[in-house]
Amino acid sequence: MEFEVASLDGLKKLIEGCTRCPLSTGRTKIVFGMGNPTSKLMFVGEAPGRVEDERGLPFVGPAGKLLDELLAGIGLRREDVYITNVVKCRPPGNRDPNPGEIETCNPFLSEQIRLIEPRIVCSLGRVAAGVMLRKNVQISRIHGERFSGPGYFNVVAFHPAAALRTPETLELVKSDFQKLSSYLHDSELPPEPPRPEPEQMGLF
Repeated sequence: MEFEVASLDGLKKLIEGCTRCPLSTGRTKIVFGMGNPTSKLMFVGEAPGRVEDERGLPFVGPAGKLLDELLAGIGLRREDVYITNVVKCRPPGNRDPNPGEIETCNPFLSEQIRLIEPRIVCSLGRVAAGVMLRKNVQISRIHGERFSGPGYFNVVAFHPAAALRTPETLELVKSDFQKLSSYLHDSELPPEPPRPEPEQMGLF
């Protein structure tokens, strides 16, 4: 980890004005994240879209409206969860973030997870699922499933934007959220997070 801060506000201030990758040259606003900073459920999308870039908030366009409806369907509100993205700046043309951009922004996402300490991280879409599971994935094969992560469970769901394009995918993402709700209410605990290695004292 490149850094450690004491709070989400501290992390947000740290990345204000970030120019670590070329996405910074085309953005309007950094889209850091929003929601309950102590939530046990955290959502991770792939990247901000046009509306998110304009407002500096995640999932506030059409996909965000559907996300609100999906949350309401399992008895939750946006204020109950935390929402962020793999990268914090909008890729041009709404393309997928490339591996270099993901790698550059990954320390920020990792620090958000460390500070929030969620029980479940729900990856929305193929890109986010690949980042969280650290491998290439076929979302059609693993959506709705739960995987063990370092201190939390990973759950994979279709991205709401995909559900807006086809009625079939909308039914699948609704099913994913019902499974997510069942995972939230079961008693199984996530794996313990890895413990930092103790510092070795010098002889002198």
